[in-house]
Amino acid sequence: MIAQPQSRSLWRIYALEAKYEFLKQMRLPAYVVPSLAFPLVFYLMFGVALPHGHGGPFDIATYLLATYGAFGVMNVSLFGFGVGVATERGQGWMLFKRASPMPPFAYFAAKLATILLFSLIMTSGLFLLGATAGGVRLPFGTWLSLLGTLTLGTVPFAAFGLAVAYWAGPNSAVAVLNIISLPSAFGSGMWIPIQMLPPVIKKIALFLPPYHYSQLALRALGLDRGERPELHIGFLAAFTALSLLLAWIGYRRDEGKTFG
Repeated sequence: MIAQPQSRSLWRIYALEAKYEFLKQMRLPAYVVPSLAFPLVFYLMFGVALPHGHGGPFDIATYLLATYGAFGVMNVSLFGFGVGVATERGQGWMLFKRASPMPPFAYFAAKLATILLFSLIMTSGLFLLGATAGGVRLPFGTWLSLLGTLTLGTVPFAAFGLAVAYWAGPNSAVAVLNIISLPSAFGSGMWIPIQMLPPVIKKIALFLPPYHYSQLALRALGLDRGERPELHIGFLAAFTALSLLLAWIGYRRDEGKTFG
């Protein structure tokens, strides 16, 4: 009988933490505009406005719907966790959280819930733009499959963002993430179809997490390169595990500096 109020209180803590985290991020134009607007603007420019040769605008509009969606979710996850946690570490907010009676995982769960919601908002806008301006016509089940695949992509890149947050300073996290994310996105075929990239980049792409993520998204549309999905899932699972391990080491290192 006593556990029920405690359980409700715990869920209330998680819910309130997630609510205020979302409201905080919504008040940050430096995060909201790149996260929500940039993928839509890029898709409108390159997936809709430009004339296309190979296969007509329908094919390229459908392809970029998956890859720009993957790029958008990747950025939401990387910068939501990476920059957010790094900045709050620098401000001493993490120390305050650890000293409070709040469950430690509530802080990270709130950030994960926030980037999931931002990812859903961004992909919904992208889907609406693709279906209207892009002329993309897909069965309802395919839309859902693509949405589910894109949403699951928050996990590996949020984990990597968290690792960067604990190993990079608050002033360098943005630069580090940009240096990593932009070239890897280009080399993975997120901006230009992978089939159009030079052979050497296609070989390098096999070692890039965004490539495996975008190929899973393209697979939902039947536009992937035909590789086994187990390869992509296994690579991303290993990438997630390694990122979480690095984040945990960094977290423990921070605790040691503070309380050691």
